[in-house]
Amino acid sequence: MIWLSEVILQQTRVQQGLSYFHKFAQNFPTIQDMAAAKEQEILNLWQGLGYYSRARNMHKAAKFIIDNHKGKFPKSFDELLTLPGVGNYTAAAIASFAFDLPHAVLDGNVFRVLSRYFNFGEYINTLTGQKHFQKLANELLDKKNSATHNQAMMELGAMICTPKNPKCDLCPLMDSCEGKAKNTWSDLPRKKGKIKVRERHLNYFVCLENDRFLLNKRGEKDIWANMYEFPLLEGEQVDTAHLGEIRHIKSIGHKLTHQNLKVHFYVLPSEKLKRFFPLAEWVDLDELKDHPLPRVIERFMEEEFQLNTKH
Repeated sequence: MIWLSEVILQQTRVQQGLSYFHKFAQNFPTIQDMAAAKEQEILNLWQGLGYYSRARNMHKAAKFIIDNHKGKFPKSFDELLTLPGVGNYTAAAIASFAFDLPHAVLDGNVFRVLSRYFNFGEYINTLTGQKHFQKLANELLDKKNSATHNQAMMELGAMICTPKNPKCDLCPLMDSCEGKAKNTWSDLPRKKGKIKVRERHLNYFVCLENDRFLLNKRGEKDIWANMYEFPLLEGEQVDTAHLGEIRHIKSIGHKLTHQNLKVHFYVLPSEKLKRFFPLAEWVDLDELKDHPLPRVIERFMEEEFQLNTKH
């Protein structure tokens, strides 16, 4: 259960992730249950939570545990790192919280506390910087009470040493904090450079006929892998002359971590859609919950057709 919670809480607030935790715990109470599930079942339950690679990796990890650990969850830090989707932070968190092993966790909250307390200006998004921060976190770790220590560091960053307007007056470390004393806290932690955000235009063609939608399944190598969407043409200026007369419904923006999506929805008759998108399949309205949808498609169906597509 600790593994499940750590995966869900990557890039997700507790309030948002809690209901998903309960759904997964109820549907897959054991590693064996999750490993035996189909990927589509996993994606259906994950629908709306975003960062779907987490769900796919969790499914792969369950199968890996069955195949390589006889169905028993690995307990050592090094073994945990071999699981799909498990990096240093997640491995340290599971090792510490589940097995009380002496491994220091290093998440965004801990980065912030350490960089401000020690006035430590290393970049947190470089390998060198992360190595130095991990060394510092390991040196500070209370090895006899690692779980309590890690939880305290994370809570200190989440509740007191916040990114903006930190509650320094309530901080038990205020008197010895270098960042506070030198008034450098607002510049810490430091990140090197900025990741370029890619802009994409997605043009969806919607057909609802006889209580059925025409949908395509996405491929493996892009966002929303193996999820379902309306027939799509991508590009800012797409030639639709061969499609005949189309009607624009609406356009919305949708932001991902490193992509800004401009999403446009059009209506097109089914005979033309099937002609130009032969791989598209008809999906009955009552079967939509069995087809995982990206949040942008899910939201469109909710707003335009008052459909609840969540599992």
